[in-house]
Amino acid sequence: MSEIISIANQKGGVGKTTTAVNLAASLAEKGKNVLLIDADPQSNATTNLGFSRNHYEFNIYHVLVGSKKLSEVVLKTTIDGLHLAPSNIGLVGIEKEFYATRNNQRELLLKRGLEEVRDRYDFIIIDSPPALGPITINALGASDSVIIPIQCEFFALEGLAQLLNTVSLLRKTINPKLRIRGFLPTMYSKQNNLSKQVLADLEHHFEDKLFRIGKKKKDFIVVPRNVKVAESPSFGKPVTQYAGKSKGSQAYHQLAAAILRA
Repeated sequence: MSEIISIANQKGGVGKTTTAVNLAASLAEKGKNVLLIDADPQSNATTNLGFSRNHYEFNIYHVLVGSKKLSEVVLKTTIDGLHLAPSNIGLVGIEKEFYATRNNQRELLLKRGLEEVRDRYDFIIIDSPPALGPITINALGASDSVIIPIQCEFFALEGLAQLLNTVSLLRKTINPKLRIRGFLPTMYSKQNNLSKQVLADLEHHFEDKLFRIGKKKKDFIVVPRNVKVAESPSFGKPVTQYAGKSKGSQAYHQLAAAILRA
């Protein structure tokens, strides 16, 4: 049985898409069959994997409105074992479609779309938009778990309570199995006192939900502030492919290993 993992945080600029793309790529590089769902209208995950609008006609929007099956929009990437369900700016119009759907079924549209292909993949990773709107609710409603990237900068934990309350509410309503896989500190700098303080705050409040490299208590996985991570999207590659020996790439391989150990 595959695991469906959403990458979610309503704050923008926290490394959400970077995490979705590189976790998916790392799992594929470790021999797993992976589907990455780009559910963000900005379609950054799609371009990060080297696809532009002229590479595809249909996208996740068509799945959500029921005009296409998910298998009909999936693209094969250059990475063995990694497939992509692309996005497009037209996805911003999906909210109108959601509210035209009756009986609360609008929160389960993505879940129903995934049922067709779920058994074909070991992992399905969903990149959600930076908002707690209908698309993110659909992503969380379809997922077994959620990974929450936390930027190691000022106001890092701002708004986190709202996301945690949303997860709790969904567990009580449409998705009882949803769990928090973990928090992932991103853009971390060991020379920066603020980064250290954010990590300390996360350890204080969520120590059991921080990913670890090994069994050591303080051996937390952090994604460093790394130029190779920032450069890789412009080359249409995950950092694991663009600069496989970089510290950013190593961090995402560590995250994938932690996911596989659990």
